[in-house]
Amino acid sequence: MAAKVDVLLGAQWGDEGKGKVVDVVAPEYAVIARFQGGPNAGHTLIFDGKKHVLHTIPSGVFRKGVWNLVGNGVVIDPVIFLREVKALDEAGVDVRPRLLISRRAHLILPTHRALDEASETDKGKEKIGSTLKGIGPTYMDKTGRNGLRMGDIERPDFMDRYKALVAKHERLFSIYDHQVEWRSKEAEWLEAIEALRQFTLVDSEHWLDEQLRQGNSVLAEGAQGTLLDIDFGTYPFVTSSNTISAGACTGLGIGPSRIGKVIGIFKAYCTRVGSGPFPTELHDAAGDAIREAGKEFGSTTGRPRRCGWLDLPALRYAVMINGVTELAMMKADVLSGMDTIRVCTSYRIQGKEIDQLPYQIPDDLEPVYTDLPGWGELDANKPLPATAEAYIAYIEQATGIPVRIVSVGPDRSATMIRDMAAVSR
Repeated sequence: MAAKVDVLLGAQWGDEGKGKVVDVVAPEYAVIARFQGGPNAGHTLIFDGKKHVLHTIPSGVFRKGVWNLVGNGVVIDPVIFLREVKALDEAGVDVRPRLLISRRAHLILPTHRALDEASETDKGKEKIGSTLKGIGPTYMDKTGRNGLRMGDIERPDFMDRYKALVAKHERLFSIYDHQVEWRSKEAEWLEAIEALRQFTLVDSEHWLDEQLRQGNSVLAEGAQGTLLDIDFGTYPFVTSSNTISAGACTGLGIGPSRIGKVIGIFKAYCTRVGSGPFPTELHDAAGDAIREAGKEFGSTTGRPRRCGWLDLPALRYAVMINGVTELAMMKADVLSGMDTIRVCTSYRIQGKEIDQLPYQIPDDLEPVYTDLPGWGELDANKPLPATAEAYIAYIEQATGIPVRIVSVGPDRSATMIRDMAAVSR
């Protein structure tokens, strides 16, 4: 009997803790497959006293016997990719034997990164908050049918194709006031291309089909978060790909009927990096306390994250858009010690109260809060305090979805798997 593809994705603005959950559940799967995004992602895993940050490589690499696939929906910077492989080598993890890369995945060129920086700088105060990794320009070339793909490095005319795309980019530079030097990075990039030839490239849609037909379970790993989706996020302050569950179909080449569970990852509060609306953002001591306790600084950029209370209308939106079947609540420990924890249950706009995420989030939007009692220290080896269980029950009631996983610390071991049979609907 053919297996299903479960999807694991972010239900907020990214940085929810997807990498940790993938690492925790990876032993349940034969394959972990990234389906979108690129090195703008930063999936942090902590175990055995060591911290690992993955940007492009799937988060199942630390589990023996698990295949890791970089899908066609991912964009790859060869230089960053090889640095990541080197870091894993130094950690004693040889990813090569069980790492596969889709021939259809697109390549990020040095000129893509230069265009990203030039475009962002020209926006001035209207900047998006890009990680400047060249993600947007690469996806633009993909949809513009100009891009270079991993499979192209196997073609004899690869350099001709590369030079043609660079020539196009050089013409584009003329529209920007801010110019970025990129030639000094070309040699390293071309060397990285040569090194990539040593990795295993596959027609990933066929390879995945065969895995499923053999009954091998697959977990599709998303990057960023639902509210950064190019179609359904807080546009234009979004990423350049489909971060939602539908993106797993196009980013891996699997039909909708093959999707099984959809696991939505969310923090017990909210964070956001970069520009864009954030209804529950805190500009006070509570926000500062959450940032410090949660070490809320971007794993890719190092930028301090904006922090705020949990936003239930936004979480319900993510559940709806993705067809989420179970939730994982991360960083519950960060809120430990707070007497009162606030939860946004609706919005008030010009005197009217709504409980849905609107098309446009206006500056005068006012979050409507419910206050819940806080809890003390959390321990994965002990039952959750009654107030923490009540907080989870409140979220389950509001979303209609069970919370199966609760993270109470950064380490792999600080994870609680809840008995879903005991959760009343």
